[in-house]
Amino acid sequence: MSEEIKKKAIEMLLSGATLLSEPCPYCKGVRVMKDGDALCVGCGKSPDKELEKKNKEPQNESPVKKLEEKLQNMTDELSKEKDPERQEIILKSINLLIDTISKLKK
Repeated sequence: MSEEIKKKAIEMLLSGATLLSEPCPYCKGVRVMKDGDALCVGCGKSPDKELEKKNKEPQNESPVKKLEEKLQNMTDELSKEKDPERQEIILKSINLLIDTISKLKK
């Protein structure tokens, strides 16, 4: 990171800018935003609106995708669980998720 970019980012933060949770679409670096202008601390680029819009779309995951991720997490949890009662609870939740996912896909 160049000193110029570093100074600009610090100035922006001191004057009320915020850190963005979305990484830079060019280098995946940390970005700061003030008054609608985003600055990447890593590469110094300010992405154009169209590129930023394209990169945001995949983050707005469908409910099915989110449920499938939850299903995977619960399956992992089940494989580690030793208590039979807890296993039964997890299995019931997994079955409900599977039913919900299949209904959403129809």
